[in-house]
Amino acid sequence: MYPRIEINSGKLEFNAKRLISICKDKNITVSLVSKVLSGNKTIIERIVFSGFAHLADSRLENLENLKDINIPKMLLRLPMISEAKRVVQTTDISLNSEIATIKALNAAASEQNTIHKIILMFDLGDLREGIFYQENYLSFIQEVLTLNNINLYGIGTNLTCYGGVIPDYDKLNDLIAIKNQIESKFNIKLEIISGGNSSSLYLLEDNQIPQGINNLRIGEALFLGRETAFGKRFADLYDDAFILKAELIEVKQKPSYPIGNIHMDSFGKVPKIVDKGPMKRGILAIGKQDIYPDNLIPLGKYNIIGGSSDHIILELIDDYVIGDILSFKVNYPGLLQLMTSRYIKQIFL
Repeated sequence: MYPRIEINSGKLEFNAKRLISICKDKNITVSLVSKVLSGNKTIIERIVFSGFAHLADSRLENLENLKDINIPKMLLRLPMISEAKRVVQTTDISLNSEIATIKALNAAASEQNTIHKIILMFDLGDLREGIFYQENYLSFIQEVLTLNNINLYGIGTNLTCYGGVIPDYDKLNDLIAIKNQIESKFNIKLEIISGGNSSSLYLLEDNQIPQGINNLRIGEALFLGRETAFGKRFADLYDDAFILKAELIEVKQKPSYPIGNIHMDSFGKVPKIVDKGPMKRGILAIGKQDIYPDNLIPLGKYNIIGGSSDHIILELIDDYVIGDILSFKVNYPGLLQLMTSRYIKQIFL
């Protein structure tokens, strides 16, 4: 049953309740960002009713698989016009930034005799999705408000994911200023002001999150126990709820530097290898098709030195033998890869 990822749902449940409690003290609801789980019902059903306001995912396929779970569903990735009908059928809320897409959602909602909620995204400088905050957005809002089957549920922003821009008090206050202008201009009340993802959590500890931010979309902090602005462990959460285990299939003493003319490897890059002299080397039965080696954190006396599509190559410091099982923690991109790979067994503790 290797390679496998061992999932401790008890630790995840602890993390969920702790996060929700911390946010509730600041009048902030939490949307569970489940995309890293690839629609895994076993885990989601264990944690989703801990007090999350929404179940949020970037893939419609995952949300369709979870349709029987009775909690409002949120689509995180901006919808494609071509999937407007599915979005309305599957989700209660979607994040949006384009009027053409919102009109397509309105038409689909009209056909289905329902109202679809949207959170209008604003780009505060990270330069991923959203209306750029320095533009005149009021005419956009006015057009949205004319659509009979669309409910402007709220506004939101996303930071750190592309440009690495850190959320801070002033940055999130820009979102509050947008909220205030929209509510004043159109005499409406926005229910959700979503102040970002796990990178905003450090502001809670420092009591620096602006009043009025009432929602966060949380994934990485729940699953890996850390905020993502500075990569620090958050609020004594578990950081080992997911452990990768893989089996050694070769252990040999070899040179550390290749012999011969060096050019591209199997992934089209010229490897940069340090000559450390002879070393004890091991090969694991897992490779870049499942997870990139840089996304692994060794939990024993071994160092990752490289890999190919089917193998990860190690420097073995201790006396390991063929058949030994080696363990690793993973970062968020690595967890996303592992949970998506059909070659990794998922074991629930």
